Amino acid sequence: MSYLEKEYDMSRRKRTQRIQQVFAVVGIVGFAGSMIFGTAKLFGSAFDKPTEQTTDAAPAESPLAGQARGYEMVLQREPENQTALEGLVNVRLQMKDNKGATVPLEKLIKLHPDRQDYKALLAQVKQPVNQP
Repeated sequence: MSYLEKEYDMSRRKRTQRIQQVFAVVGIVGFAGSMIFGTAKLFGSAFDKPTEQTTDAAPAESPLAGQARGYEMVLQREPENQTALEGLVNVRLQMKDNKGATVPLEKLIKLHPDRQDYKALLAQVKQPVNQP
């Protein structure tokens, strides 16, 4: 290798090192900046006043009504789902909604006519309230 080739090789290495150093500095500054702004936003939002939520929009529903709505949603997709029908019957009976419990109970009896417990429960539900 001649002297000019060695000098050219050295200058190329230095230029490559400078470019690598510039990219490293730009990357570090970018990373540090994003961390600083992210942290500032995080702590800045912690000191903001919380917004008040209005409760006038809708009264809270009971957990039993929510469960009944969930079973009804399942029955919309799967009208013959035995577990959802039984759950809906139980929830409506807990809510003292005997009329609402009769429809899914009758459907259970149609699906499973051999189940005597469904028939007995339907007879009990259809029984007037003033009779024992």
